[in-house]
Amino acid sequence: MPEEEKAENAFSLVFDKVSFSYKNNEEGRAPALSGCSFEYGQGEFLVLVGHNSSGKSTLVKMINGLLIPDDGDVLVSGLSTSDSKNHISIRKEVGLVFQNPDNQTVTSVVEDDVAFGPENLNLESSDIQERVTSALETVSMLDRRKKLVANLSGGQKQLIAIAGVLALRPKLIILDEATSLLDPRGRRLVLKKIVELNRMGIGIIMITHKMEEVLLGNRVIALEKGNIIFDGKSSDLFSNKELLQRAGLEPPQILELTKELRDIGYNIKTPKNPAEIVEEICKLR
Repeated sequence: MPEEEKAENAFSLVFDKVSFSYKNNEEGRAPALSGCSFEYGQGEFLVLVGHNSSGKSTLVKMINGLLIPDDGDVLVSGLSTSDSKNHISIRKEVGLVFQNPDNQTVTSVVEDDVAFGPENLNLESSDIQERVTSALETVSMLDRRKKLVANLSGGQKQLIAIAGVLALRPKLIILDEATSLLDPRGRRLVLKKIVELNRMGIGIIMITHKMEEVLLGNRVIALEKGNIIFDGKSSDLFSNKELLQRAGLEPPQILELTKELRDIGYNIKTPKNPAEIVEEICKLR
């Protein structure tokens, strides 16, 4: 790809000293966000953590203009979210998947639900069908395109929600606790697909309270009372007991298990799931 085309297609996200308070904020209560600054590069897998009311959901709603900063600026590929004229362009690049898949369903049939977004872009019918097929194929749900959404499992419904976002051809997908209401099987299904999408070059920003999910990302930001208190690798976060306590977090059990295995002589790398632990041990036998 020519360098000029790469530059044109590049995605960037910048938070520049962003502060925000909800209008019903009580006097004396801390803002939802306070002077937050960070940059996000194309294709990163960023995980946001922090206890309830730390500002995570507020932050991601800033990215596609659902909320506008009181102070500072949010720039998506150079476009300010504070200018409403930019919102359509920004929302083509940034897709948002929420916690409850049932709340994201627009129509009753799978392929119609995935087509809803592209139809609102006034695309040609052939283009819409191509996007629907491609999106469903990407999340391994093409064989269910004629099925009723109501008859799918929770994990499958969340994959359909992700497909609906993919049909808009975004460069970044934001997942706001998208696995929290799923059973273990559905959660594994969705997480596997999220990792695959990131390997395909799609950026991921994921909010989670499940610490083992933090290990999937290559970067983690921790928030406390609207402030960014950590930005770096998960290994550095989980090795800082003081910071973990401050953020109300605990290291994932898988790290504790890895440490115990190393203590008894198994020299294994840091795994991202139990299956990787088994794989590492088998290599050493």
